[in-house]
Amino acid sequence: MKLLTKSRFKIALECPNKLFYTSKKEYANNKNEDPFLKALANGGFQVEELARLHYPNGIFINTENYEYEKAFKLTQEALQNENVVIYEAAFLYEGLFIRTDIIVKNGNSIKLIEVKAKSFNPNDEYNFVGARGGIVSSWKPYLFDLAFQKYVAQKTFPKHNFEAYLLMADKTKRASINGLNQLFRIPNNGNPRTDIIRQVNSIEEIGNSILSEANVDSLINDIIDDKYKYYENLSFEKSITTFNKAYQQDSYLNWPTQFSACKNCEFKASPEQEKDGLLSGFKYCFSKQLNWKVSDFNKPNAMEIWNFRGKNLMEENRMLMEELTIEDFNIKLEVDRIAPTERQWIQVEKAVNRDNSIYVEKEALKQEMKNWKFPLHFIDFETSTVALPFTSGRKPYEQVAFQFSHHIYNDDGTIVHKSQYINNTVGEFPNFIFARALQAAIGNDQGTVFKFATHENTIINAIITQLEESKETDKDNLINFLKTISKSTKNQIKQWEGHRNMVDLCKVVKDYYFNPYTNGSNSIKAVLPASLNSSEFLKNKYIQPIGNLKLTSQNFPSSHIWLQMEGDKIINPYKTLPPLFDNWNETELEDNISDIENIADGGAALTAYAKLQYVDMTSNERNEITQGLLKYCELDTLAMVMIYEHFKYDIINK
Repeated sequence: MKLLTKSRFKIALECPNKLFYTSKKEYANNKNEDPFLKALANGGFQVEELARLHYPNGIFINTENYEYEKAFKLTQEALQNENVVIYEAAFLYEGLFIRTDIIVKNGNSIKLIEVKAKSFNPNDEYNFVGARGGIVSSWKPYLFDLAFQKYVAQKTFPKHNFEAYLLMADKTKRASINGLNQLFRIPNNGNPRTDIIRQVNSIEEIGNSILSEANVDSLINDIIDDKYKYYENLSFEKSITTFNKAYQQDSYLNWPTQFSACKNCEFKASPEQEKDGLLSGFKYCFSKQLNWKVSDFNKPNAMEIWNFRGKNLMEENRMLMEELTIEDFNIKLEVDRIAPTERQWIQVEKAVNRDNSIYVEKEALKQEMKNWKFPLHFIDFETSTVALPFTSGRKPYEQVAFQFSHHIYNDDGTIVHKSQYINNTVGEFPNFIFARALQAAIGNDQGTVFKFATHENTIINAIITQLEESKETDKDNLINFLKTISKSTKNQIKQWEGHRNMVDLCKVVKDYYFNPYTNGSNSIKAVLPASLNSSEFLKNKYIQPIGNLKLTSQNFPSSHIWLQMEGDKIINPYKTLPPLFDNWNETELEDNISDIENIADGGAALTAYAKLQYVDMTSNERNEITQGLLKYCELDTLAMVMIYEHFKYDIINK
């Protein structure tokens, strides 16, 4: 049975063409592979389980995803009760199917409650509709999803009155207990819908809930009545009938391609996926609508250009870089730095001409580097932010800084993995311990401190705010230190910029350096392999074992080699990080409760920290995950050192 479910409706709103690819296993779908999205999804299931404690003793419509009619029949039977709470109630109407998180029936009145792991401030009048009268963009998909649910439910049972609510994490509330997050556990390989292990039975056991309810029925009615539209040329009801018909008939809607939507399309197949036989929805669209040939997909295109919006290029069918002109970029030059629009055009010229040489503002970079004071400190933080806090007194999505790595580059060229911090203690709020460890690591000299991108500054600002609200006896000392290496964010009442304000190495890259091997990305995971590919100095140095270099490591043996080759290609060092549990036997693996294979990106790191909060994890498994986190974070700061060395030896001193 082919039905337009709420998840398919939501996908169709993103791009109606996606309906043709969804649920087809032959098409690559990269959202299924994203560890960060998986972590977010798991957080959503935890919040939903907590939400059920707000409405206890509900009837759970426990059926398989594909058992549409059975689920609907069970829902009909449950609704025979005058008053009833139902979890995952199913509604089926003329090819439309939804499951609702929670419904509460009192007579003919039914509260339709959508549970969201998103956070909100109930005191903010502009949560959902902005000051200018339009729906806040970040909420738009969720509100249209809820409107679809109410539409289908009301059509299915027209004699009942449905009222729409959101139940969400409340940013003004604090957890009353330690370990709230771990009270709702998703087992390994279990179904997060049905197999969550709940270790409490009532809302009273957790004290104050961090969830709050918002009545959004009026806004949902406005969406259904077309006061707010997702697409200007589609009414709400017309969108439902259009999507439903297309899905039923398995027809491609041929919806006009859009730059931003196509750029972020999850149905792009990588070369590896294509070798495995997977198809590319992206290629299907571009072949059909823009008449791209097979060879065109191998050419650089406008969606690869850094921070580029591509205005009117789709409509003009000029999506290949070779079709662009300098007029498309409205270049505004800046003195002694690469302006953003100039950077975009440099990328285009080099890609079209197959020129892999580096572009650099050498003198400006040289002057910038002259301002840096030895010893140079390179730091990287690993953090977590979850809907259900790990510790008492914390708010939903409050920043938790659980780890840092710290490399020092001395004036004589020696590199020391000087210090590191990680907190793997269950139920301990780490931020203030983290701040003390950071002060001990970099607070004893006036050397320049480096970060990569803005994350570290954001975290330091968050810790300063937490300290200001705390009763820590040394909070003034810690705040003063943290302010010396940071700059205030816009939401701080008092503004500051420390005399050792961290130098953003990512900004240095953007201002002075372009490497074609990055393919337009300024992520450290792109800049590092690009630097290695372009640098004879780095190749000659890091092809050797650590023990042969003026380099120390706290987590890797002296025999470890950072630069590994596959044929004549350099392997991205992040891909060479050792897998977890590699030497464990089958008996040991059976007791493994984390279900983590490796840690090589931020999504995996925050998932790993969440798993470290499990009280029943064995010490061996806890140590294995801890070691994986330490190795990943060490590479982040060593990567910054390598990029610095690339600048110094391949550009400035050349």
